[in-house]
Amino acid sequence: MKINQLPSILTSNKKRKRRGRGAGSGLGKTAGRGVKGQKSRSGVSINGFEGGQMPLYRRLPKRGFKNISQKKIQKINFNTIDNLIKNHKINPSEIKETDLFNKKILSKSNGDLKLLNVGDVKSKFDIEISYASKTAIKSVEAAGGSVTLIKK
Repeated sequence: MKINQLPSILTSNKKRKRRGRGAGSGLGKTAGRGVKGQKSRSGVSINGFEGGQMPLYRRLPKRGFKNISQKKIQKINFNTIDNLIKNHKINPSEIKETDLFNKKILSKSNGDLKLLNVGDVKSKFDIEISYASKTAIKSVEAAGGSVTLIKK
């Protein structure tokens, strides 16, 4: 016998309550449900009902809006690109958004990429990306690289 197979001394001898089995059991007639009314019936669910008082979900104001047609866009900047070139050994002459997703360096589920003008352009690189800010494009071209936009 193993320790996990030992029966519990506390609960193994406890009998379950048998409701509705006569007055002598102490749980006969109404079976501990009180008398009449909605709660004594089976299948009753009164969640959120506050006895006629205005319920909490109606007292609080509605807020916010979820735009279902909003584009999912993840940001990428020059510091991130430098890290990709160093750590993932990506060729700076041809950085493509699709390659980053296929190699699972970045997740496609977070949306398309947008290049932002954050950080410094430390080396020349050519990138093919969905979106880019105007200042980011100028910075890359000033360093001798190029930005090709997939979507416009």
